[in-house]
Amino acid sequence: MKRNIELTKQEKKVEDALIAGEFVSVDNTELEEISQAIARRKKDAVLNIRVNSQDLMSIKQKAKGLGIKYQTFISEVLHKVAL
Repeated sequence: MKRNIELTKQEKKVEDALIAGEFVSVDNTELEEISQAIARRKKDAVLNIRVNSQDLMSIKQKAKGLGIKYQTFISEVLHKVAL
């Protein structure tokens, strides 16, 4: 018996890409590198800081221009500085 499952837009894009053969297998070394990169990006700590309201407004505008949430933008900036 076949079920009708509603896919989200993102799931449909992945399904279409799979059908089109856009995904390829990777070897274990590359898979491990990908796993480590994902682990490094894991957000597992909370940070509360006070900032100047004008700075925050500027950050929010820049994040909006990039099409991302401002907290994600701040996290990416901190990550780049931490390297």
